[in-house]
Amino acid sequence: MTQAALFIGLSVCMHVVWNLMARQQPKARYVLWWVLIGHLVLLAPWGLYSLFQHTRFTPEFLALAATSATANALYFLGLKKAYDHAPVALVYPLVRSSPLLIAVWGLWLFDQQLSMPTWVGIAISVLGLALLADTGRGSANKSALPWAFLAMLCTSVYSLSDKFATTHIDSFAGLLGFVSFGYLAAWLLLTLELKHSTGRWVPSERPPLWVIAVGGLCVGLAYVLVIAAMRSLPAAVVVAFTNAGIVLATLASIFLFKENAHWKMRLAAAATIVSGLVVLRL
Repeated sequence: MTQAALFIGLSVCMHVVWNLMARQQPKARYVLWWVLIGHLVLLAPWGLYSLFQHTRFTPEFLALAATSATANALYFLGLKKAYDHAPVALVYPLVRSSPLLIAVWGLWLFDQQLSMPTWVGIAISVLGLALLADTGRGSANKSALPWAFLAMLCTSVYSLSDKFATTHIDSFAGLLGFVSFGYLAAWLLLTLELKHSTGRWVPSERPPLWVIAVGGLCVGLAYVLVIAAMRSLPAAVVVAFTNAGIVLATLASIFLFKENAHWKMRLAAAATIVSGLVVLRL
């Protein structure tokens, strides 16, 4: 549990850095596309080499890898499309409400039993996320909701497939390669969507190189730490704890960036998320 907590804590820090940085970028820069490029250039070669060196390629693993790659690709597509119609304040909390769905899938498909306090903690934290999402409803287009729910569904799918895939991978670098495989599929699908929507294979604008580099490092390593933590904890619990990053990002937006719209409700939502995580921890 100590190692898993360390992994989750590091992941949350990287997650906050990446999200606060990405939200400052104009939509025309298509930051998700560039950040995936950053990951594929900086980390994927090492990770994919290790994946092929330290993995048992059974039919089960190949099925899990295909499931995860497909879900990752559709997740990034859904996230991008949702952001086209609604602000981060609405979309991201909805997408991150997946722990409850992960717990339901785990119980139904894999008979993963969770204690009643665990269910209660997850439910309270998801309630807090719903309250936080409600603060961004005013400036949102309803057409964002199906895409946000698609991203949430895909999060639940790849979280479970990734957890079971880890039993076939013997190294941390191999986990990085597994994630890189999914991110490659996501980047290819985003590139096709970019071509379809703009007629271009490359976005018309590019973020600063440091944004691509830092984002590429954070977006990959943060999730590798998450699936490493899943080796010893249920997937729903790990993903729920990573939502501490949303709390930190919310506090930073209020107190550092002076984004004061609906600040009382956002603080109440953040407190609800924290209370759910406290119940989950106890």
